[in-house]
Amino acid sequence: MSNATTRKDFLKKSLFLATGITIAPNLIFSQSEKANEGIDAKIVYEFVNEAHTNFDAVKKMLEAHPLLLNAAWDWGHGDFETALGAAAHMGQKETANFLISHGARTDIFVLTMLGKTAIVKAMLKEYPNLLNAQGPHGFTLLHHAEKGGKASEKLYKHIQNLGLTDTFVELKK
Repeated sequence: MSNATTRKDFLKKSLFLATGITIAPNLIFSQSEKANEGIDAKIVYEFVNEAHTNFDAVKKMLEAHPLLLNAAWDWGHGDFETALGAAAHMGQKETANFLISHGARTDIFVLTMLGKTAIVKAMLKEYPNLLNAQGPHGFTLLHHAEKGGKASEKLYKHIQNLGLTDTFVELKK
């Protein structure tokens, strides 16, 4: 026997490879379809709604459904809100810190409410148009700084000095 590939071996290997190339994407996509079935909309709504005021409910729901962490509820007209966003515009620092500690994606509104002055100032310096960004429901950075209380006093003054005076802006529809 020689080490050279015979025609018969070559055909077997080619058939095997062609079969693998044909089947593999189907296996991959069938798995991802199961993974992407999504979370029941009622549960997402409840989670985001509870994050406005009920820290204990948020903890229990996240334990039961870890994929809720970054889920967003669509209130319509581009008004998407996560549990972290809800906690931020309500000044719920305990809920916000809990969600962040579990890996929730944060943004300038959350950081403003939490009084992360150096980070927010750096973001506004790099991207000045964020000063006029709209958070959930049209609440501005000034609103979030106000909800942050004492921890956000410096940011509140800084944001005012940059020219923002409104705490709420009607969402464009």
